[in-house]
Amino acid sequence: MTAAMMPERATGRKLGDVRAVAEKLDCSPRHVYRLADAGRMPSPLRLASLVRWDLEEIDRWIANGCKPVPQLKRVPHAE
Repeated sequence: MTAAMMPERATGRKLGDVRAVAEKLDCSPRHVYRLADAGRMPSPLRLASLVRWDLEEIDRWIANGCKPVPQLKRVPHAE
């Protein structure tokens, strides 16, 4: 197990940090965050202060041609 991946048995799926995703994409970790912020790749999962991506979802996204991913829009809360 690398420092970039969490064990599958603990989460039910393989999760990787920004370094693992950057390695898959052959880019910098900063570029991964830029892609995610722009909605051009799957969003990460946020677990308290941890930011992780579902590596199977990243593999599917790559296999489908790295197309932009629709992001959910936040609706302002009415008071």
